[in-house]
Order: sequence, then structure tokens, then C-alpha cells
Amino acid sequence: MTKPALDTRDNIRFLFGNEERRLRDIDPQMTVLNWLRLNERKTGTKEGCAEGDCGACTVILGEPDGMGSMRYRTVNACIQFMPTLDGKQLLTVEHLKSDDGSLHPVQQAMVETHGSQCGFCTPGFVMSLYQLWLDGGEGDRGAINDALAGNLCRCTGYGPIIDAARRSGGISVTDPVEQTRRSDIATRLTAMVEGAGMLVLEMPVGRYFAPRSSDELAALLVTHPDATVLAGGTDVGLWVTKMLKRLDPIIYIGDVADLKSVREKDGVLTIGAGVTYSDAHNALGMIAGDVGELVRRIGSRQIRNAGTVGGNIANGSPIGDTPPALIALGARIVLRMGDIRREVALEDFFITYGKQDRAKGEFVESIIVPKPDATVQFKAYKISKRFDQDITAVLAAFAIRVENGKVAEFRAAFGGMAGTPMRAKKCEAALIGKDWNEASLNAAQLALTRDFDPMSDMRASKEYRMLVAQNLLTKLFIETTAPEIATRLVGREAAHV
Repeated sequence: MTKPALDTRDNIRFLFGNEERRLRDIDPQMTVLNWLRLNERKTGTKEGCAEGDCGACTVILGEPDGMGSMRYRTVNACIQFMPTLDGKQLLTVEHLKSDDGSLHPVQQAMVETHGSQCGFCTPGFVMSLYQLWLDGGEGDRGAINDALAGNLCRCTGYGPIIDAARRSGGISVTDPVEQTRRSDIATRLTAMVEGAGMLVLEMPVGRYFAPRSSDELAALLVTHPDATVLAGGTDVGLWVTKMLKRLDPIIYIGDVADLKSVREKDGVLTIGAGVTYSDAHNALGMIAGDVGELVRRIGSRQIRNAGTVGGNIANGSPIGDTPPALIALGARIVLRMGDIRREVALEDFFITYGKQDRAKGEFVESIIVPKPDATVQFKAYKISKRFDQDITAVLAAFAIRVENGKVAEFRAAFGGMAGTPMRAKKCEAALIGKDWNEASLNAAQLALTRDFDPMSDMRASKEYRMLVAQNLLTKLFIETTAPEIATRLVGREAAHV
């Protein structure tokens, strides 16, 4: 059995702006937002929803990119726990102020375009725009919309904020001065934690472990099988801020390097369980375009920068967006307990609501996604009340292969229709081997009523869910038999997801 590392430390090391901080004796589940406002009296970062939705608490985390420079990402401070800052740089709106007191170009642009009204949410907008600025700026409206989708206030109207994004421009990432600055920060952060051992906080209010390898993680979970595994905190964070839970111990996987890799070999994509949505986005899009588009619609950029594909699977939510698509693609997952690994089909991992095929002390190590054959058409559709940052009412994913007018292969998976993400096997059986025509489509739609008995809740009634699921089969039929009609009817962008 693998043993955890004996070399440990009991202090969090990070940069607050350019100032090095080392913190001991801190509650492992104190949020970054509370630390900023209550401990540091840095009140520019606001609390709106305390659940990662409104964006008023947006801050930027910087970390070494492994190539001698830095990568920056926006996150929601309200659900980010303080110990997760270890080895990173934290930037807030207060850090944008220059030495001479002048506004940052992003702030100046917001002033000039009248992009604020009451001002409460403005710092969050500024930080999202600052992240765009750090990436070199972006004048494309779609990219700006995507960056700001996690900042919900629109009390000035959206136009002035878009104008500010375009006016502020961006830093030249190839500028030698900027490259030197980023290199220096990366060197400082690396030196802080390199060889410093695993972070272990043992406080009266709870314990926190941050293993740096999957072997350390496996050993810790054998010792602490009831621990809460923390990745991005986009779900676990709400257990603290909304449910007021005490979590003890917490095992954080964000520093486990071998869980953060994305590898493609021979048409098979292997995603480590600690890979964020943002980092998996392009690779999943290469597997199937609709999966990439689906990931873009998960939460906001702040959520995608923190939340992980593995976490979306491991929490077993019936409305998680990635599992139905991955099930339709025939994905498998690798589970590990100690030194023992086993591989299961993703569809078999979900047993019933709140129960997965995972023992105590066992964790999801990786997700294996095969690229569909060129003859297979893959489609994924998300139905929600808003296009961006909304919980799914119904999600459908289909992989279909038609030969000589007949359905030779068909996999259909749905989210929001049952207590778990599920394949629609009766629907599949109604189509496989049949002519791909309206008669077989009608039979498949009828079969869906035998596959699912959906529930009614605040997002949708059971009748609506069933009707939508059946209509998505019609959408699949139109797009695979007459794509030019689909494009004309719903537009090129809306035709997918």
C-alpha cells in the first residue's frame, strides 16, 4: 500500500498581489471572500449570492503554467476555500490601482463608457474584463459575452460594458517587460512550494490535506475514507455557504499533478479527474464538436475555470451536463482505491439518485473517451431557461450511424429525465435496424415514455420534460437527414446545443 508523504507543512503560501503571505491557524473552509473582507478589509470584492452565480465576488488566480510563465483565471471568491490559494497569486480589484493612483485601463474604460450605476457589481465586471486584458484583449462580441456571462448584473444595460471591453484593449503578451514580469512571478511561486511537502492543516474546526500525487491521494483516502474530496468547489463550496456544513477532513485534489493531464492516443482521450472544464474544453471539442459547445454552456467562465469533469461525474447529479454526452460516446472511468484500479462504463457508475458504484476510499482517477468513428454523427442538446449559466431542464446526447438508410448504431443518453444520467435503451432498440424515417422516429418517441417517468420541479414539469425529449429526437432526425433545413430554420449557431 502506498504511504502518504512524511514531508508536510502547516502553512498556506501564496502571493497577495505581489506580497508574499504565509498563513497558519486558518479555518480550512474559510472562503477567500470572507478572508478578503473580514481579515484584510479589502471590500472591493463583494458578496452577492454566495453560491458562485452572480460574479460580484470575481477575483483572479494566477499560477505557473509549467513553461516559465503565468496563466490567469477568474474564479468566484465566495466558494473558493483559502487553502486552495497555496502556490498561487491572488489578484483583487484593489491590485489594479497603479503606484501613482491612476485607474487601470479597464477601470478607465468603464468610467468613460458609463459602465456602472449603483456600482456594487462593478468590481466583479472589472475583474472579468481584466482577465481578458491579461490575455491580450478581445474585440469579438462572442468572446466578450462569454467572459462576462458569469457577471449577472445588467443595471446599466449591457452596451456600455461591451464598449468598455472593446475600448480597454489588452496587454501585449509578447511584450518583453510583461514576459519578464510573468516569469518572475512564476519563479517566486514555484520556489514557495517546491520541495516544501504536502500541505496539512489540522485545526480544532477541521483538517485539510493537499496531496501532490495520486499515490498520496490514494493513501490518504484509505486512511480517511469518509473525507470530503474537494476539486473546484463549485458544488462543495455551497455545502458550506448555503447548507452551513462542517467538512472534516477535506482532501483537496487541485495540486495533484497527475490528475490534471489530458492525453490523446489512437483516437482515445484520457482526462484526469482534476482537469477543469476550461482545460478540457478544446480536447473534448476535438472528440465531438457538440461536446465542446456543451462545455461552453456549463455555468460561467468562473465556474468552468474551477469545476472539474471528474467532479461533475463523481457527485452523481442527475442534471450534470457532461455525463449524458460522455455516456452517448461510450466513455469509461477508472476508479482507484489504494493501489487497486478498476475500469467501469460510465453509464454503469450511476446506480440510483445519490448512489454511485464507488466504495468509501475509492476515487475517480480518470475518464476515458473514445472518439466516434467518422461515420457516426454525434449531437448534444441542452434545454434551459437561459442560454448561459443555467441548470439544465433536459439534456440529450445522441450518437447515430446510418447505413443505406437504416440505423446501424444508436446510443441515446439523457440528463434531467431520471434520478441519474441514463441511456434510453428502449428508444435505442426502437431505432436500431430500422429505416431512419418518420415512422421509426415516432416509434422511438413512444419508446421514450417507457424509458423515463420524469419528475416535476422548479425547472420543468414532467410533461414538459417528456415532450422536449421527444422533440429533441425530431431535431436529431431533421439535422441528420436534412441539415440544410435545420440550418435554415434555427440558424447555424442554434442548430447545435
